[in-house]
Amino acid sequence: MVRPYALTLGRTRSSVNLPVEVMIQQLPLARRAQWAGHDQNARIIEACEERTSVAEIAAAVGLPLGVVRVLLGDLIEQGYLEVAAVVLSDSSTLTERKDLIERTLRGLRAI
Repeated sequence: MVRPYALTLGRTRSSVNLPVEVMIQQLPLARRAQWAGHDQNARIIEACEERTSVAEIAAAVGLPLGVVRVLLGDLIEQGYLEVAAVVLSDSSTLTERKDLIERTLRGLRAI
């Protein structure tokens, strides 16, 4: 078992603001990179093959949300991932809002 602070090098915050509902996606550089099989970054990159929320990524890789935020921030700064879209705006439909809530709940339950 690896302690969370070891994965983040003791950092508790990302330099990138990442709310749980924000969507993350891979950039072409991530697809070309060679990742070690059990590397946490590789698991995160794999979880981001399609646009995925921060909460869903944390659930998929089985790491605490705070740890995933720090690691995502690193991968964004290194050019492997990008923030795809802020899901909701003032003009979002009821269906879009409901879908966001359901996806967030699924991700949180999986943690």
